[in-house]
Amino acid sequence: MNEVSGEDKKKRLHKAVFLDRDGTINVEKDYLIHVDDFEFIPGVPGALKKLQQAGFLLVVVTNQSGIARGYFNPHQVEKLHLHMTNLLEQYNVSLAGIYVCPHHPTCGQGEYRCDCECRKGKPGMLLEAAKELNIDLVNSFMVGDKLADIQAGHAAGCCSYLVKTGHGRDFEEAVATYRAEIVNDLPAVAEMIVAAEE
Repeated sequence: MNEVSGEDKKKRLHKAVFLDRDGTINVEKDYLIHVDDFEFIPGVPGALKKLQQAGFLLVVVTNQSGIARGYFNPHQVEKLHLHMTNLLEQYNVSLAGIYVCPHHPTCGQGEYRCDCECRKGKPGMLLEAAKELNIDLVNSFMVGDKLADIQAGHAAGCCSYLVKTGHGRDFEEAVATYRAEIVNDLPAVAEMIVAAEE
């Protein structure tokens, strides 16, 4: 059995861009669940490809309280994510992981009604992904359109970007506490991240 030294393990840490889904990757539609309603925000597939080519893992972290509220079930969410994944493959973009929080602390039904550790603004999904995918959180980024996204990224130790797509414009003042960059959209974030890497 080979023992991996701490130094070797550290060398294999990956940089990642954590991505909120609704309002960041796809056009915001309340409780999106139907495949036919899924629509990329303009320029997003190309932006993701640029980040991937720059060496970043792409990890989706999404709150889906529609499950907790009984609007749809986990299988339907998986079907939508398979559709999104298939569309991205047409651009030669691969997601390293998709992490879903199905809970809500007050509006949930049954087992889904709980104050969990995975719902953003807590960092649970990011921490789980970091453990499973060997991600260096300090050198990774969180991108989203809500205060909860920025809070989750901050708590995980990532640099965070608030995009003005989706609900982003509603949270510009609120994210000031977290020193998040405010950027028009995901393509603009990709430009900034990649430029900083060069």
